[in-house]
Amino acid sequence: MHHRTPAVSRRTVAKAGAAAGLAVLFGAAAATGRAQAATRIGPRTFDVTVASAALGRSAPVRLILPTGFDSQPGRTYPVLYLLHGAHDDYTSWTRETDIEAFTEGRDLVVAMPDGGPTGIPSAWRGGPDYETFQMKEVWALLQRDYRASGVRAVAGVSTGGYGAMAHAARHPGAFTAAASYSGILDTTAPGVPHIVNAIVARENLLPASLWGGTVLDLLTTWRDFNPRARASGLRGTALYVSSGSGLAGGGGEPLPEALESALWPSAHAFTGELARLRIPATTHFYTGGEHNWTYWKREFRASWPMLAHALGLPE
Repeated sequence: MHHRTPAVSRRTVAKAGAAAGLAVLFGAAAATGRAQAATRIGPRTFDVTVASAALGRSAPVRLILPTGFDSQPGRTYPVLYLLHGAHDDYTSWTRETDIEAFTEGRDLVVAMPDGGPTGIPSAWRGGPDYETFQMKEVWALLQRDYRASGVRAVAGVSTGGYGAMAHAARHPGAFTAAASYSGILDTTAPGVPHIVNAIVARENLLPASLWGGTVLDLLTTWRDFNPRARASGLRGTALYVSSGSGLAGGGGEPLPEALESALWPSAHAFTGELARLRIPATTHFYTGGEHNWTYWKREFRASWPMLAHALGLPE
């Protein structure tokens, strides 16, 4: 959705970049993993409802199957996970991008699982466990019913970019590649806990219900789920990280620019940690930019050669 905002001073907007109100710009729900129903959305696209023990409810995942899926029943396929942002849902990638047309003729399964209303696919304190849902239950479904080969990569936007790197870091070797587009990659960087808490609060949830408080739990739970703190787990995984400077570039919508700029130091702290650990990564830090799909679509295309290679596919 395109948001119109009144004119405000650049200083005011910049200070707002780490404030709660900017969370609104992130992203512009029996047997575990057992599918309950599947609905055809397009020639190769299906919505599958999964009974999730980790979430305590049924939750959806949208799948795009290979062109020859039905005609080659003995063949297995690599899987690309695509994760959505906050205040959005599992339909965002097919709604905002041409992923269905782009994957036509490519031999892979695309899985777009539910990440909850905040799009933070983590284990919530005393609540739903989206990490287990995406990493284990959806994966069990793909292997059992959709001939997943065992090779998988993951990419995500905004909070989904957080999820891509957090999943790969917390489960070393699970993914051959991980890509983040404007993701939250250092959750304890200055100002970032306020943004995370605001995302949670906007969904009428208590901020502490995610990882606990930002004082007593900052060095425990918050750190345990922080991609930067878990970066050593990314060794051997092909990585792509992109982020814009936002306000530093000027010329665009002020609030999306401010949010992008607020996450800029977080992304640099993350890639700096990768460099310290001598873990290679492809990075694209660009001047300006906004926290929206205009840039994320471009970055996905730019990262595709890396993802394709990691999935064993031609570019």
